Amino acid sequence: MLEATLTYPNIDPVFIHLGPLAVRWYAISYITGLLLGWWLLVKMVRQASLWKNPPFNGKAPAKPDDIGDLFVWTTLGVIVGGRLGYDLFYGIFFCGFWNGRDCGDLPWGYVHNPLRLIAEWNGWVPRLLGMSFHGGLIGVVVAIVLFCRNRKLSVLTIGDLVASVTPIGLFFGRIANFINGELWGKVTDAPWGMVFCNRTVIETYGRCPAGLSPRHPSQLYEAGLEGLVLFLALQLCIRRYQLHKRPGFITGLFFAGYGAARFFVEFFRDSESMIAGSSWFSMGMLLSIPMWAVAAFFIWAAYKRPQWA
Repeated sequence: MLEATLTYPNIDPVFIHLGPLAVRWYAISYITGLLLGWWLLVKMVRQASLWKNPPFNGKAPAKPDDIGDLFVWTTLGVIVGGRLGYDLFYGIFFCGFWNGRDCGDLPWGYVHNPLRLIAEWNGWVPRLLGMSFHGGLIGVVVAIVLFCRNRKLSVLTIGDLVASVTPIGLFFGRIANFINGELWGKVTDAPWGMVFCNRTVIETYGRCPAGLSPRHPSQLYEAGLEGLVLFLALQLCIRRYQLHKRPGFITGLFFAGYGAARFFVEFFRDSESMIAGSSWFSMGMLLSIPMWAVAAFFIWAAYKRPQWA
C-alpha cells in the first residue's frame, strides 16, 4: 500500500462569489501573472543600463505607455489563443485522431453546439474549462506582431521583453492547477507523493477523480521549472550576460526552456492525451517538439547578426 507523506491542502478553487459569478483562483492567477509581468516590463524599459549599448544606443525599445497598451493586446491574445488552441489541439486534433479518455463527444460536439468553441455554458455564465498554453502562446505572438506593426516597434525586441516575463504567468497558472486539484501526476511511492483528494474535491465532484493513491504533484514541478527556474535563467541572461543585445535570442531561449521543461514533466504527469495509445508519449510532448525548432531558428537568426560590443 502506497502512503503519501505530504498532505494535499484543502483550498476552495473559488476565490470569491460575486452573486451568481464565481471568481476562481485560476482567473486570479491569470490576472496576477499579467499584472506582475506588466509591472516588471515597465521597470525594465525604464532601466537605462539595459539599453545604453548598441544596438539600442541609449533608447529603450518602448515607452511605459506602450507597455500598458501591449498588456491589453497580450491579455486578449492569451484568452482567445488559449481557448481556441485548446479546441484545435485537443478538442479537434487529439480527440479526432486518438479520442482520449476525457474527450466526451468531441470533436463532433463543436458541430452540434458551436458555442463550445468559445466556452462551456452554465445558464448564462460562460466557463473556460479548457485552455492551452501553446494556443495562448500563438495568440500572444500574433498580438505582439500586430501591436508592433501598429506602433512601429521592433517585433524581436518586444518579443524578447514579453518572453522574459512570461514565466511569471506560468508559475501562477500551475499553482492554480494545483489548487484546483487538476493535471495531477502519475502514481508514485516518492516521499513527496500526494493524494489529490479532500473535502472540497469530494463536494465538487462527488468523488476523487485522481483516486486515493499518492501521485506526483506535477503541477508544482511545472511551476518550479517553467516558472521560477526559467524566469531566473532569462533574467540572468539579460542582466548579467546582456544577451538581449541580440534581438530574438531571449525569445529563442524561452521556447527552448519551456519546451524542455514541459517535455520533462510530462514523464511524471498523468496525461489524458497520450498519443496513439502510447504509455509515455503525450500531446504535451508532441507540441514541445516544434518549439525546439522555433527556438533553434530564433537563436540562429540572433547570432547571424553582427556582434555588438
